[in-house]
Amino acid sequence: MSEKGCMSALQAVNITVIEAPRLRLRRLTEDDIPALLSGASPWEVARYTAHIAHPYSEADAREFLSGALMDRNANTRHVFALEKRIGGDLIGCIEVNMGYGGDTFGYWVGVDHWGQGYATEAALAMCRFAFQNAGKDELCAAVHPDNGASSRVLEKAGFVYDRVESNLSGRCASVAARVYRLTAKDWFAREAAKPKLLVSAVALVDADGRVLMARRPEGKPLAGLWEFPGGKVHDDETPEAALVREVHEELGIDISQSCLAPLTFASHAYEHFHLIMPLYVCRVWQGQVTAREGQVLKWLAPNRLSTLPMPPADIPLVAMLMDVL
Repeated sequence: MSEKGCMSALQAVNITVIEAPRLRLRRLTEDDIPALLSGASPWEVARYTAHIAHPYSEADAREFLSGALMDRNANTRHVFALEKRIGGDLIGCIEVNMGYGGDTFGYWVGVDHWGQGYATEAALAMCRFAFQNAGKDELCAAVHPDNGASSRVLEKAGFVYDRVESNLSGRCASVAARVYRLTAKDWFAREAAKPKLLVSAVALVDADGRVLMARRPEGKPLAGLWEFPGGKVHDDETPEAALVREVHEELGIDISQSCLAPLTFASHAYEHFHLIMPLYVCRVWQGQVTAREGQVLKWLAPNRLSTLPMPPADIPLVAMLMDVL
């Protein structure tokens, strides 16, 4: 194996969590057996998959779990549970096979969570893992000819229809499956073409050393998740000027005379754009903090920030903030 291949294998094996907007993709554990059994049991879930048994038993779930663990250690297959950020429910699984062929990429989502964009979100995150961390050259996904929803998910993730393939393993052996393909070259080009969005954020720190977090209101993207206050930098603004404006609009306070200390920044690829977000620290402001845009506010000690479900771009900022507060 080449040096690049060795590094990719080591990196892939050691990754335990992949962050997505509303989901955490994480490795399976023994505690997930009941959720696997509940989610994979309905025929609606199994009917279009190659290898989910039906009826689905606890023994099937345990076999799946042990296989996922062995394959991860051998770097032959990487399986992740799909866990909702809010509530922590396991709603499905997604995997990438490190071999070759027409079915190196697959997933399932529980019936109660269909039609809500979770499969697309998971597919986008898993493609990043496959190409950026695991060193895959291409991904292929075989789709049952009657499963139009899965085809649409793959197309949103960048896959393109490639061919029809018969005699695949498992339940797909008797059908002419539609194979969708995505190459690393096309994925990296697609990522590079995303527009860049610059957003300024601030950690407001009160006299007790607590940090202000705001929960995004219903009706907005990523509703219910907690974030650092701030917002988009307009073309005619500096990041600091944008922050002064956004904080006044959101919280009714004036930080124009404050010392805004730049601390760190986030760089995160979302589905339609790449976010770049500098984080500032502010300890002094004028006025009373007030929720002016329907958001819920909460003051927390730095070591409690990680207990909140956050957008993926905000998560790595917490560790940096804890180091300085």
